[in-house]
Amino acid sequence: MFQLIGVAPQALFSQVLVGLINGAFYAILSLGLAVIFGLLNIINFAHGALYMLGAFVAYFLLQGLGLGYWSALIVAPLVVGLFGMLLERTMLRQLRQIDHLYGLLLTFGLALVIQGVFQNEFGSSGLPYAVPPALVGGQNLGFMFLPNYRAWVIVISLAVCLSTWWAIERTKLGSYLRAATENPTIVQAFGINVPRMITLTYGFGVALAAFAGVLAAPIYQVRPLMGADLIIVVFAVVVIGGMGSIMGSILTGFGLGVIEGLTKVFYPEASNTVIFVIMTIVLLIKPAGLFGRVQ
Repeated sequence: MFQLIGVAPQALFSQVLVGLINGAFYAILSLGLAVIFGLLNIINFAHGALYMLGAFVAYFLLQGLGLGYWSALIVAPLVVGLFGMLLERTMLRQLRQIDHLYGLLLTFGLALVIQGVFQNEFGSSGLPYAVPPALVGGQNLGFMFLPNYRAWVIVISLAVCLSTWWAIERTKLGSYLRAATENPTIVQAFGINVPRMITLTYGFGVALAAFAGVLAAPIYQVRPLMGADLIIVVFAVVVIGGMGSIMGSILTGFGLGVIEGLTKVFYPEASNTVIFVIMTIVLLIKPAGLFGRVQ
């Protein structure tokens, strides 16, 4: 049988596909973290819980209101984004002028509370969420079978990530946001409501996490601990890419997903630790991350 680098091509490409799917979730979640940290200086440890909340809101919309996947892709991020804005206005804003550690501790506590409430109510097992009918099935590429839904997740994640990067780096709104983080007093002097801008930015970062949760629901099922399983890896992705670097988060997320997938083929024993090994090496060589800037 034909082999590629000593491995059957079907197994190799299947793991690359799995890596790209995991990388899509790493990228979109680390992007939300990078937006929040880069623009607001908040280390949002509640990001995993808000990702889980997005999946649960999609589930409730389906079970309670009969709203399917396509509606949930819009409604769930809006609902969770509004919840995030409420958190920023009532809790996180009080901690902005003091050490980042307090914000991290607060969001860590919020994550435990949110996950605890859902775990107490729904247990630890997953709730099924069906793939939308339009994306059922797949394509036979000859060397592998490509499920339609997984291809959709990769494409839409990439589109959302690049759109966010463009909005922050290439538009007037993005320049206002970046200027507000450097000198909020001067920006406010031009008539821009900086506190409102900060609230909206936090809500947007949280909405990105909820969007990823809706995308994940048909693949991983809806579980109270689905965010807790992922948040440490996502933080490692952000550190490797460079804290606050938008493009760093996107490229590192997809790249590490593929590396993790290939490790499962060539040395499965290291697949759960390879990202943390890379993080250690990067921190030793370049402490600010691959795309980060030294402050």
